[in-house]
Amino acid sequence: MADITARLGWRHLRAAPTAHVRHHRRGGLAHDGTGLSFWFRALTAALSEVPVDDRELAVSFHARTADFQDVSVQATVTYRISDPSTAAARLDFSIDPDTGAWRAAPLEQIATLLTETAQQHALDVLARTPLASALADGVAAVRARITEGLAAEPRLPATGIEVVAVRVVAIRPEPEVERALRTPAREQIQQEADRATYERRAVAVERERAIAENELDSRIELARREEQLVEQNGTNARRQAEESAAADAVRADAEAKRTVRLARAEAEAAKEVGEARAGAQAAWLRVHGEVDPATLHALTATRLAENLPRIDSVTLSPDVLTGLLARLGGREADGQGGPAPQGRAGGEGTQSRAGGAGRTGGQGGGRS
Repeated sequence: MADITARLGWRHLRAAPTAHVRHHRRGGLAHDGTGLSFWFRALTAALSEVPVDDRELAVSFHARTADFQDVSVQATVTYRISDPSTAAARLDFSIDPDTGAWRAAPLEQIATLLTETAQQHALDVLARTPLASALADGVAAVRARITEGLAAEPRLPATGIEVVAVRVVAIRPEPEVERALRTPAREQIQQEADRATYERRAVAVERERAIAENELDSRIELARREEQLVEQNGTNARRQAEESAAADAVRADAEAKRTVRLARAEAEAAKEVGEARAGAQAAWLRVHGEVDPATLHALTATRLAENLPRIDSVTLSPDVLTGLLARLGGREADGQGGPAPQGRAGGEGTQSRAGGAGRTGGQGGGRS
């Protein structure tokens, strides 16, 4: 769009380098060129601006293949206006002298012309092509046919339009058909993936089997070594038992010999002790056989007094005392009539025994 400014009833136009401006004044051509800059009066000026740069036109339309399948075609047409004077004469490129905007829509007219022309040639190609071929090789065929058709279209040179390039972006079927067409390929890919999975599982199983075999071999080797260890332990235990039995035999033999020696020594000692005791007893009997009865009686009383229990007190009843006195009196009478030595001996012995008994009783009475 041209840049127009107002100054004191005059207008100044400054065009872009890619815009061709034509200025008619009073029916004559005052200015004609690209990138112009000039003053003009709005009441007497007729201005038109034609873009001469390359323009991209996106084309999208639906078509039907030979097997009656709908497809959508996406293409891009690059064009430019090669003859601005012809284009300005055939299309309305006039601009407002106050704002510089186009009064009409010339580019839309060009877009409609190019789109319908390209669509016509694309439909002609796709109508004779099956869907599979259109999807596989249709892009190149449609691009070539559109390029040839636009180059041979007489309206484009007559309007001053030149087609620079044609690009077909895609030819796509309907979503349901596209999913159906993708199914075999997806199934093939899935089969390949499953095959890879099975192969991976097979490799994993083979590796697990190898690992299991290694573990089994390790267990077998360990069991064999344990068996050798058990055999060695048995051999060692048997040797130890034999050594222990031999040691016990030697120890038992030595103990038996020692016991026999001890028994013999004890027997000899017992024999010697018995012989000594027998000799002592014989000597004791021989001595007692040579002693008189009175001495034996005294020794007997002494031994009896030594073996009697301790007497703390003695109670003499009148009957006992009377009997003792009668006996003592009888003994004294017998002593006076008989020999003097025997009487004294008997009296002294009686008095000694009585005195001993009395002293014992007295001591016992005193302690009690």
